[in-house]
Amino acid sequence: MQTNLLTGNSIMEQVAIDINSEIGVLEGVVIHTPGSEVENMTPNMVQKALYSDILNLSVAGSEYNQFSKVLEKVTRTFQVKDLLFEILKNDKVKSGLIHRIVDHERVEGLRDDLLDMEPGLLATALIEGVELKRDNLSSFLSKERYELDPLHNFFFTRDASISIGNQVFISKMASRVRDRESMIMEAIFDYHPNFVAQTVNPLSSRHLCKDFSFEGGDFLIAREDIILVGTGLRTSPKSIDFLIDYYKKERKTKHIIVQELPYEPESFIHLDMVFTFLDKDKCMIYEPLIMHSSRFLTIHITIDNGKVKIVEEQNILTALRGLGMELEPINCGGSRDVISQEREQWHSGANFFAISPGKVLGYGRNENTLQEMNNHGFSILRAKDVINGKADINAHDKCVIAIDGTELSRGGGGCRCMTMPVRRAAVDW
Repeated sequence: MQTNLLTGNSIMEQVAIDINSEIGVLEGVVIHTPGSEVENMTPNMVQKALYSDILNLSVAGSEYNQFSKVLEKVTRTFQVKDLLFEILKNDKVKSGLIHRIVDHERVEGLRDDLLDMEPGLLATALIEGVELKRDNLSSFLSKERYELDPLHNFFFTRDASISIGNQVFISKMASRVRDRESMIMEAIFDYHPNFVAQTVNPLSSRHLCKDFSFEGGDFLIAREDIILVGTGLRTSPKSIDFLIDYYKKERKTKHIIVQELPYEPESFIHLDMVFTFLDKDKCMIYEPLIMHSSRFLTIHITIDNGKVKIVEEQNILTALRGLGMELEPINCGGSRDVISQEREQWHSGANFFAISPGKVLGYGRNENTLQEMNNHGFSILRAKDVINGKADINAHDKCVIAIDGTELSRGGGGCRCMTMPVRRAAVDW
């Protein structure tokens, strides 16, 4: 049992998945501290690993430590590697996951070695990779370093699975190099006793095809009946068709607001890189795309008792206003010039993660964004001060906890990207 410092309520050991907003008081979150899988990346691996640069783990690790310690002060955190280790103690789960990974990644030569590993070593191998043995001619001549590739992106736990309501949707990643992340997360939510969860895997969907993909960074839960979805480089229209079919069966009213995203530059990889919720009545936006673009459509899909209606909207804010959510936008990069907006959006300046209404985590390097938030009533607290007790989150109605994200931001994601929330308290709208 643990006490949430924001609410004073006790959190029981088992967590029932419950996510019906982006801002409700956070009661549980899955994270993954980056390790050797990041440090072992070399320049010739960058493109394959979906990065644009290599990270300095000692610096990124120090910044991530700030991030995780803030979360530990306010909620219950679950580390992917610990969860994976615990489920691998079950021989049936271990065997099933290994066979699935080996078959999918076509590393038959590793099957017996992985099956022989004890759970701790295996959990490390499945995340940090297994180096290629130079014991035959083809492997001796290979330019590859790993037979089982490291999961360089796994500290962005947002992408591989998505909590919506009391269900966990297992992502179909846009790149094959990340499929193992989804397999691991599905096994965790299916078998770990800490979670009461129903997983939904689209692999049997009639819409599954070559172009079918969706990732968690493109999904924002506005309200119990409203989901925002970005479609672009990582989430395809076909996957949104799968979501429509799924909610048609529920015979409830559901609104899916779809925002088209540019395929480049890579900073537009997910919707949460241009739009995130901050409070009941405030959101962070990248203004040039959200408010001024005429090239990228905003589509409103209404599913009502099995019937589907699709219309075009002016923008996300207009669509939400029509559904009773009036949001004041705050500009990523400030309001002075588009250059500052472009620079800070590139470094995840729009990517905030709420721990409760009006209290969010973001990168301290995006100074113009933070100043703009301060102009809208948000206090700016340094993560270091929160951790050592010099700053009290509860003393502020609205605040940004600023993480030193100079190195982490080079990985192409922000604080929301590094979290997979599993439970939030209901919001009193």
